[in-house]
Amino acid sequence: MEESEQDNIREKLAGQSQRGMSPHLPTEPHNGNADTSSLELVLKVRIQDSEENDFIEIELHRQELSYQNLLQVSCSELGIAPEKVEKMRKLPNTLLRKDKDIQRLQDFQEIELLLVKNGNPEWTKLNTALPRAETPCYNSNAAKMTY
Repeated sequence: MEESEQDNIREKLAGQSQRGMSPHLPTEPHNGNADTSSLELVLKVRIQDSEENDFIEIELHRQELSYQNLLQVSCSELGIAPEKVEKMRKLPNTLLRKDKDIQRLQDFQEIELLLVKNGNPEWTKLNTALPRAETPCYNSNAAKMTY
């Protein structure tokens, strides 16, 4: 390299350091989340029809994205038992059913947990699926009547 090229490089580096810039660092602003965003997925989670309408943000490791992991972390953060969750929904209207659904999620998507109503979810489905007129009933007093 010629001596004039070296002088030009030195002047350039000296000018950068005088302006408070390091010649080895990028000159564009750096977002502090760049390292963590590649490792973690941030989701917004809440309970459907809860008194608390706000979402909370949770972080999941991208290498551990699974339905079960999302359920565990969400329940832990919201203070509910995983057994009380009947469904998970990506808002506005998509049910999350398997690991592949979870792996397609992107940062800051909104997830809603639908809780089981009064116990067994299977009973709830059966009870709401039957029209009221077709709901079987048994009157014990009528069975004891004699004619």
